[in-house]
Amino acid sequence: MAGPLQRRPLTGAEVGVLGGQILDEVERAVVGKRPVCELVLLALLADGHVLVEDNPGLAKTLLARSFAQVTGLDFARVQFTPDLMPADVVGSSVYDQRSGDFSFRPGPVATSLLLADEINRAPAKTQAALLEAMQERQVTVDGVTRPLPRPFLVVATQNPLEYEGTYPLPEAQLDRFAVRLRVGDEARDDEWEVVERRVARRTEAVALEAVVDRATLLAMQRAVEDVHLAEAVGRYAVDVVTATRERPQVLVGASPRGTLALVQLARARALLAGRDFVTPDDVKAVAVPALAHRLVLRPELWVTDVRGEDVVAECLHLVATPAPDVAGPPR
Repeated sequence: MAGPLQRRPLTGAEVGVLGGQILDEVERAVVGKRPVCELVLLALLADGHVLVEDNPGLAKTLLARSFAQVTGLDFARVQFTPDLMPADVVGSSVYDQRSGDFSFRPGPVATSLLLADEINRAPAKTQAALLEAMQERQVTVDGVTRPLPRPFLVVATQNPLEYEGTYPLPEAQLDRFAVRLRVGDEARDDEWEVVERRVARRTEAVALEAVVDRATLLAMQRAVEDVHLAEAVGRYAVDVVTATRERPQVLVGASPRGTLALVQLARARALLAGRDFVTPDDVKAVAVPALAHRLVLRPELWVTDVRGEDVVAECLHLVATPAPDVAGPPR
């Protein structure tokens, strides 16, 4: 446990070491998915939420639970169903017969890492209950606003195969997620390693050790704010987002919230690499997962199989990349 580091600001090198240790420990449970784990860690350092969209059985729940264990965060899981009510997520006031008063019982959202499993199976009213929590890190019940613990991260999952009985996430909700990612199928050797490890440990659960505690994780988040963003690199990020609004395939492009998420993820990536400044490559590396889910494509394009990921990749190709020497910190 990295205790002493929480009492002082962390350097980029220290955050890079801790980040590597976190990823190594998570990979003891989530095998062969280092790039996916890195994206989740970047979102966590950037204080953003994660949407995991993939088929059943690909370790989506395990991914969220593993990060909670390794970072020492409180964890709660909500299975979203059509009959789930907003109070089941944010909490409600309950009448106490002994005292004659109402007392507030917090819902599972009052945690540090919330797994919203199959989020698109709940109706819009229940999905909307998460909006305030995801954006303002607070919940309001019966006119009383209560702050949520920090850090607060939502990892939501949805199954792209089954749409019967689901409620597609509205654009306003999608825009609250810093990244959308897909876990993907295991490679043959990685899948055998999963089986081999399961047989060797003789139990289903994987016991992971906490690499950092909550205070150290908050210090890692604060260190992201010290990463320098040169104006040329910042304008490059803005130009990429602006290009998504100008492509003919797009009805609605990425919002300014998407620009902020892109910049924060790029700063977090630079920090994990041990740098105190952002490069254009940092922006390029996180642009697709940060922006693709925010685009609304023209409805007539559904027959052409054009995806938001394709549009963002096209924008990265079209927007001129600034020279490498403009990215460093001011002298």
